[in-house]
Amino acid sequence: MQQALALLQAPVLELQTLIQQEIMQNPVLEEITDKPDSDNSESGLSDDFLDRKIDQMRQIDEDSRAFSTGDRQTHRSSRDDEDRRQFFFDSLAEGESLSEHLSQQLRLATRDASLVSAGEEIIGNLDPDGFLRVPLDDVVASSGLPADKVGAALELLQTFHPVGVAARNLQECLAIQLARMGRENGLEGLIVANHLDALAHHRYDLIAKALKTDVDSVRYAASFIGSLDPKPGRAFLPDERQNVVHPEMAITKVGGEWTVIMNTDPIPRLRIGNEYKDMLAADGDQADLRSYLREKIRAGKALIQCIQQRQQTIEKIARIIIQRQREFLESGVSMLKPLTLSQVADEVGVHETTVSRAISNKYAKTPWGVFELKFFFTPGYRNSAGESFSNKSIKDALQDIIEKEDKKHPYSDEDIIQIFKERGIKLARRTIAKYRSELHILPSSLRRKHD
Repeated sequence: MQQALALLQAPVLELQTLIQQEIMQNPVLEEITDKPDSDNSESGLSDDFLDRKIDQMRQIDEDSRAFSTGDRQTHRSSRDDEDRRQFFFDSLAEGESLSEHLSQQLRLATRDASLVSAGEEIIGNLDPDGFLRVPLDDVVASSGLPADKVGAALELLQTFHPVGVAARNLQECLAIQLARMGRENGLEGLIVANHLDALAHHRYDLIAKALKTDVDSVRYAASFIGSLDPKPGRAFLPDERQNVVHPEMAITKVGGEWTVIMNTDPIPRLRIGNEYKDMLAADGDQADLRSYLREKIRAGKALIQCIQQRQQTIEKIARIIIQRQREFLESGVSMLKPLTLSQVADEVGVHETTVSRAISNKYAKTPWGVFELKFFFTPGYRNSAGESFSNKSIKDALQDIIEKEDKKHPYSDEDIIQIFKERGIKLARRTIAKYRSELHILPSSLRRKHD
């Protein structure tokens, strides 16, 4: 279950690393290299796979090449469509900060208010690398909460993504990552727990002597430890975020229907080597070897199943997004509808924390640009006719109102409230002020233009 959750939560680059680590550790696993449609030698991380699949599916219905915006708008030219799409595909998708990422997981993980408060206090003290460098006693003092509550919050945070976050030192960070993989009691765990300094100085002979093993085994374990992330928080630094995200899917219209196309190119395809199956099936009295192979084959099959389950879960969520956000797909961001984790969780048949893990750092290519799946989840409002509007839609409407106002007589917040009220949407003044601030819109007194 831990492995399934780790694979589900991992973005595609991290997933590749996890799979390669498993291949290195499990000799019965082998990667299938004869991928279909492998008509170029470039990395599968490019968008070529999605583009090829879209083109293939669009041959079913040539009319689907023109993006339809519905009856409310006229069809744009194919050239305009391509220019607009290219603009969005080439744009950056800004990632969330480490504190935002952890805070969201914290709110989903517990409803204990004091535990959340303690967790937020710890999150606020993490350094850019994701470490808690200040003594836990200082956190207790600044939070005003009992030491056991702060300790429990720290233990909870250390189960979050990215793996190894909220550790107090490198040793604890690596130990957390090994424990997540079930290797805390193996050779790697023993080295991290007792011989980290010798490892740093490459004294494999000393480690081998202390642990009564051979140098080659220590060298192999050291290589695995070297593949772990010593600074789990750095992926959330602005300078470290990748300029181009790698969509795990495309949402496009094919044959008049909205379809999700999963990008499977970046994910290694695995199988159990036939020679190991034959060795297990062969008669023989090597009980230790048979037991070893049986365990490795079981672990390999479990990994393959977890990867398949990950893809199926993400695809199910994407299909629900298509159903709930059809108007967005047809007409753009202004038509984004409210959608919650619990609504999707109910339809998929999983816990909402599973949905949260599945959409974390996963991106979809849409006709309106590349968006993180979290973008489609937002609370909202209902108008007097019972129609739902997301916070994003309200902000877009506010922006439009301001852009069209008389610059000599700009709308006050009260005027804007009345405009929304006439549209059947009741908003508080503090809500308008908050959204205006988030959109970097000045108060009416400062927007007024004089002759």
